Amino acid sequence: MSWFRREDNRIESGANRVRTEGLWTKCEGCGQALWKADLEANLQVCPKCGEHGRISAQARINSLLEPGYDWIDGNLKSTDPLQFSDLRPYKDRLKKARSETGLYDAIVNVQGLLGPHRVILSVIEYSFIGGSMGAVVGETIARAIDRAHDTRQPLITVAASGGARMMEGIVSLMQLAKVSTALARLDEARVPFISVLTDPTTGGVTASFAMLGDLNIAEPGALIGFAGPRVIEQTIRQKLPEGFQRSEFLLQHGFLDAIVARHELKPYLVRALDFMGVPKAA
Repeated sequence: MSWFRREDNRIESGANRVRTEGLWTKCEGCGQALWKADLEANLQVCPKCGEHGRISAQARINSLLEPGYDWIDGNLKSTDPLQFSDLRPYKDRLKKARSETGLYDAIVNVQGLLGPHRVILSVIEYSFIGGSMGAVVGETIARAIDRAHDTRQPLITVAASGGARMMEGIVSLMQLAKVSTALARLDEARVPFISVLTDPTTGGVTASFAMLGDLNIAEPGALIGFAGPRVIEQTIRQKLPEGFQRSEFLLQHGFLDAIVARHELKPYLVRALDFMGVPKAA
């Protein structure tokens, strides 16, 4: 009889495993097992060590703007100008990314209230081909800049990107100059631009708009840089310092203005806009 009882225990244990499978995750910072629902409710910030995980563009917008914001400039699609194909055709990659994210490309523009201030918010979706910047992302950000210029509403961008989109070649690289030129026009009009850098912000995005803010803010522990650490080490034939290209290192060396935790970002941005003299919405 004891043998049958042990067998029953094993069956019950297996059933419990099935019921809980996929409901837990491991923190990359401290290694603690975390209930996924709790982690999602905490905006993907580990309650044990404060490790900041990646969140979707939609979750980012909801965490910053008041309800009732408007989606804008969301009808652009890549035309695959080079008819590019590597392991698979670029068109197939686009189709898969659109199906998984529900977006046309790796960028979302919205207009709404951040506290008492009306702003233009442009957020990159990392899960769409690594948040890479192709023609659509560049044009969408440029439209956000133009809208901020014409309405004199502050522009806030949130970057999470692997850089320029190689599948679009020179067309992708042209976006760096286009977006940077548009930001120069915004600067001349003295309209505030705040750049928020999250993990990761690399490549052509770092080399263009992400580091051109009037105020450059990063989340804790974010990877920020142009080329990867291994590429740099192989080029200069030197070992890089500990924490190189992390937001804390960049702040220490003057590349950032502040590091702000995710839960503190909204009130921080409101105070920054107040300090910049941005009028409150009527």
